[in-house]
Amino acid sequence: MENLKGMAWMTLAMFGFAVADAFIKVAAETLPVGQILAMFGVGGTVIFGIIAKLQGVRLISPVLLLRPVMLRNVAEMGATICIVSAIALVPFSTFSAILQANPLIVTLGAALFLGEKVGWRRWTAIAVGLAGVLIIIRPGLEGFDAMVWFAVFGTIFVSIRDLATRPVPNTISASQLATYSMASIMAAGFAVLAYTGGAAMPSLAIWGVMAAALVMGLVAFLAITNAMRTGDISAVTPFRYSRLVFALIIAVVIFDEQPDLWTLIGAAIVIATGLYSFAREAQLRHQARATPAN
Repeated sequence: MENLKGMAWMTLAMFGFAVADAFIKVAAETLPVGQILAMFGVGGTVIFGIIAKLQGVRLISPVLLLRPVMLRNVAEMGATICIVSAIALVPFSTFSAILQANPLIVTLGAALFLGEKVGWRRWTAIAVGLAGVLIIIRPGLEGFDAMVWFAVFGTIFVSIRDLATRPVPNTISASQLATYSMASIMAAGFAVLAYTGGAAMPSLAIWGVMAAALVMGLVAFLAITNAMRTGDISAVTPFRYSRLVFALIIAVVIFDEQPDLWTLIGAAIVIATGLYSFAREAQLRHQARATPAN
């Protein structure tokens, strides 16, 4: 039952993220990327700051200077700039398919920088999964859109953020980290807006769209936090890929996109290798628990 609850929370989180991305894409039709980031960052900082204060968390704290926290905040800035740019400039289905490579890149980074042991099977899965990303973007071939690099680099920055989160002490609450992340997004938004210009007064409808994006993002954050605290990680984590299902439905129904065959093949390869990597990690963890200590 706990696993089922965890799966439900993870699915809700992925639905929330996909819908929030869709709202941002709608807003990007009339607002520049920097303004979207600034508006989202201001709203998120206020909401998560209030939550942190209600929990008795000190926001102005020396933890801001911890190396993992600083790296996480910088990666958050890079991730949001690239991802919102990708949402604005790249087909919704393509962006969402590339983003599914995040777990594989996290596994790669954990092996290279955090000393995590990765066997040849998972190395093979990583290589095949990254080949799937190349199939999606098809660099150098006819129809290649250079804007997809925003999605690629956004996925890399998200993976760096996730890796930087691992060494963060457990004494630092999720609401505290979320407040710092949103403040970083706010700063990135104002910096991008100062460079590009083009700020516009949002219409009442766009204010509503941005508010809906923020609410769905908040729901997704709370849901994924509950998901990772409920049930077995090996059972819950694969449901991250439900985000692509929701994104493809949104792309076809809302944005009238028709994902091509190669995008679907590449996405299937990325998801299959990611699921295999999760399954292999769970198997090794089970074997380690079953082996008696000498």
